[in-house]
Amino acid sequence: MKKAGWLGRAVLVGLTAFAGLGLVSPTIAQEKAVPPEHAMVMPDLDQHLKMLSGKLTLTAEQQEKARPILKEMQDGLQKVGEDKSLTPDQMHAQMHSTMMKADKQLREYLTDEQKTKLDAMEAEMHHPHADQGSADSK
Repeated sequence: MKKAGWLGRAVLVGLTAFAGLGLVSPTIAQEKAVPPEHAMVMPDLDQHLKMLSGKLTLTAEQQEKARPILKEMQDGLQKVGEDKSLTPDQMHAQMHSTMMKADKQLREYLTDEQKTKLDAMEAEMHHPHADQGSADSK
């Protein structure tokens, strides 16, 4: 169950950091491996790029370099999501590998400040409510 929860969070950041990883079209549902309530919804490529551009303040050149990286990641995630022969653990491992590959490729084009912002986005993906206490004190 914990792994299936990871799949949902992975999509939110996207998949936000792509980590995407997060929420429109195409739906990837693993009928046998992942219960329907954990079906993934990946962001449209343009929306994903726009979201990352806004959060990381990507230049036009960085956006051009990020587009094929995001496309390859989304295609890879979709392929894994459609492979009904995979166990949940195999699916998790392959999706994680696909997202980490994209993350590494994207970071080659980011400034140190943008990498720090991406780190924060990824941390939020893994611990979405960890910062709530500090928000209450503001």
